[in-house]
Amino acid sequence: MSDTVCAVVVTYNRKELLLECLEALRKQTRPVQGSYLIDNASTDGTPKLLLEKGYIKELPPENLTEPWEKEFEIKNLTDGEIIKLHYVRMHENTGSSGGFHEGMKRAYERGYDWFWIMDDDAEPKKDALEKLAVYFNKENISALACNVIFPSGEICYIHRGYIDLRKIYPLIQKPLEKGKYKKLVEEIDMASFVGILVNKKAIEKIGYPKKEFFIHHDDVEYCIRLRKVGQILLVPDGIIIHKESAKKGLPKIFLGRKSLRIPYNKFWLTYYGRRNLVWLGKKYSTNKLNFYFGMLKTLIRSVIGVILFDDNKLRRIKFIVSAYIDGLKGNFDNEKPKRILYENSE
Repeated sequence: MSDTVCAVVVTYNRKELLLECLEALRKQTRPVQGSYLIDNASTDGTPKLLLEKGYIKELPPENLTEPWEKEFEIKNLTDGEIIKLHYVRMHENTGSSGGFHEGMKRAYERGYDWFWIMDDDAEPKKDALEKLAVYFNKENISALACNVIFPSGEICYIHRGYIDLRKIYPLIQKPLEKGKYKKLVEEIDMASFVGILVNKKAIEKIGYPKKEFFIHHDDVEYCIRLRKVGQILLVPDGIIIHKESAKKGLPKIFLGRKSLRIPYNKFWLTYYGRRNLVWLGKKYSTNKLNFYFGMLKTLIRSVIGVILFDDNKLRRIKFIVSAYIDGLKGNFDNEKPKRILYENSE
C-alpha cells in the first residue's frame, strides 16, 4: 500500500454526527493514514466531546484570532495502525467552502496522495475506500467518488451527475440516471463534497476549492476545474451514507397554488446559492444568451413568489436582488446577508 489517504472532514455544531463519521473512518478496511478535521468554530461543545472520546488530548485556546492546529494520534479499528488526526479549530465560521479549502490546503502541504472529502453528517461504509482504491493506479484520474445514499438505503441522485454549461438554470447539475449505478464504474462530471476522493496530481494543477463561496455550489465549481485536468469516476459499490435532513420550509397557499417557503430568519442562507450560481454561469456558461435569459426568468419568479407568499417582502427582495448583482460583480462579501437580516423591520 503505497498511496496515502487523508480524510478531510468539516464540522459545525453537529458533534454527535461527527463522532459517527470519525468512527466510520477508523473502521475502513483499507485504512486512511490521516484525517484533517476542520472545526468551523462550533459552539455546541465539539472540542470537549472530542477530548472526552479520546480523539484529541487537549482543548484549543479560547478566543482564537487565527486557526489553531494540533496533531494527535488515534488507532484505526482494522489493524490497529496509527491515524494522524490533524485537528484544526477555526477562529470563525468560514462556511463549508472555507473549511474544505483550509483542510485540503493543509492536508496537501503534509504530502498525502489522496484527499477524501466529506461533511460531518457523512458515514462511509467500512469497505468504501477499499472499493475506490481499486482505481488508484488508473491513468488520468482527477477524482474518485462514492455512491451517496440516504439512511433508508435509497440513492441520493443529486449528489452525482453531469454538468451542462449550456443551461445553468434551473439547475446546473443533472443527476446521473438510475441505470448507470449498475455499472462497475462510470465517468461523471460532478460529485458533491460527500465522499469524493481527490488526487494530489489534480490539486497540483488546479488548487483548492473556492473559499469565497462560503456555502453552496463550491463542489460544482471545483468539479468543473477537476474535469479539465482528468476524469472523475463514480464507483457505485463504494457507498457513503448522507444523513442530511429534508428541506425545511413552511407550506403556504395562494389561489390554490401551494409553495414551500423559507422562514425569514433562515432566508439569508439562500443568498449564497443564488450569488454563486450567477457567478458560475457568468464565468463558465457556454451559452451566454441562454444563461442571462434563465437568470432573469429565475429572478422574476423568485420576486413574484415573495410578493405572493412571504412576509418581510422588501427585505427578502433585497436579499434576492443583491445576490444576483453580487454574483455578476464577483462580490464575495459573506457578511452582507447578515447585515440585511438585522436591518430595521419594515
